[in-house]
Amino acid sequence: MEDHSDRMHSYGNDLEKRKSLYKRTLFIVSISQVFGGAGLAAGVTVGALLAQQMLGTDAYAGLPSALFTLGSAGAALFVGRLSQRYGRRIGLTTGFIIGGLGAIGVIISAIINSIILLFISLLIYGAGTATNLQARYAGTDLATSKQRATAVSMTMVFTTFGAVAGPNLVNVMGNIASSISIPSIAGPFILAAAAYILAGLVLFLLLRPDPLIIARNLAVTNEVNKSVLTTSENTEDKRGIFVGAAIMVMTQIVMVAIMTMTPVHMSHHGHGLGAVGVVIGFHIGAMYLPSLITGFLVDKLGRAFMAIASGITLLLAGLISAFAPADSMLLLIIALSLLGLGWNFGLISGTALIVDSTEMTTRAKRQGTVDVLIALSGAAGGALSGMIVAGSSYATLSLIGGVISLLLIPVVIWARAKKTTGKQVW
Repeated sequence: MEDHSDRMHSYGNDLEKRKSLYKRTLFIVSISQVFGGAGLAAGVTVGALLAQQMLGTDAYAGLPSALFTLGSAGAALFVGRLSQRYGRRIGLTTGFIIGGLGAIGVIISAIINSIILLFISLLIYGAGTATNLQARYAGTDLATSKQRATAVSMTMVFTTFGAVAGPNLVNVMGNIASSISIPSIAGPFILAAAAYILAGLVLFLLLRPDPLIIARNLAVTNEVNKSVLTTSENTEDKRGIFVGAAIMVMTQIVMVAIMTMTPVHMSHHGHGLGAVGVVIGFHIGAMYLPSLITGFLVDKLGRAFMAIASGITLLLAGLISAFAPADSMLLLIIALSLLGLGWNFGLISGTALIVDSTEMTTRAKRQGTVDVLIALSGAAGGALSGMIVAGSSYATLSLIGGVISLLLIPVVIWARAKKTTGKQVW
């Protein structure tokens, strides 16, 4: 077997070999994201409806989203620390497998009608959501500073295939579940369990050598060619970390809150599971499919420009959601598509800022910590969304989301005005 130091020396001196590993890593992570996307779509599509059916009230319909988002917060920290210590392969594989086990628990809870088991399983299922999100960082480990947003977007594009297919398989999976004596509404979680476990297996078997370990050792031993890493890798930009995290936290709150209650809002106005699946399918497609263009725009126009575009897009989504007639599928599709697009702009610009602003030796741990904040904000948005709708209306929730999204603009302007030294990449 090739000696570890010899391998580091080989990658450090062979630019083409590093480029090849970068492309191979992107391909493998992207394949895992196809399965991961299908897994996360199940909870988004029917989680609220499952809780509504088992609890018999709308007030807690946002709890599933809050629970698996809260679970994803703990998992983000765990996967980040595990990746920092053992590499992306072990960290991401473990997270996906745990998420698959959580989906199995949701299925069992529906069979035995156990609310407690449902809540516990949703927490565990959240590990898949966190891992699917953290996988976007793996593509950036060997990317140059001018490739980072594009690398993030490449993995997110492949998430689209599974994420769009998931909601549109709601009726199919429901029929399969019914045929084997499982409640039909739990059917999508059968898909989620299989998809998450397959995603984990793809990474475990194929993500060799580990990109984070290669990149970290190259940085530590100063064997990285200066023309490949054009920014300093041994200093942290705390302002950049703060702004990147703030962008992703605010977009996550708005997106999760409105998305969570849309299926419930639709069901109250006579829309069936198939219609819900179509709207959520468009929403998730807009979350991921524009990523290639978004990554290019973030790298070319700058992180700040696209963060502001995120706030404006989310505001439009909130306004259309608030004022669209409940029986208008077209306007609901437009609103939820804009919601997904605004989230996409925020996530990619914020992620690129985080990668730009962290040093290689602690990058995975920092990324995990930031994703904890994102997950917790999503959990808060999911939990409060049901209460706001129960106490007021879906329109009120949408308007509140639009107002929150506007806060992105002063945060970015303030940060740019304050930033007079150091790396100015955003």
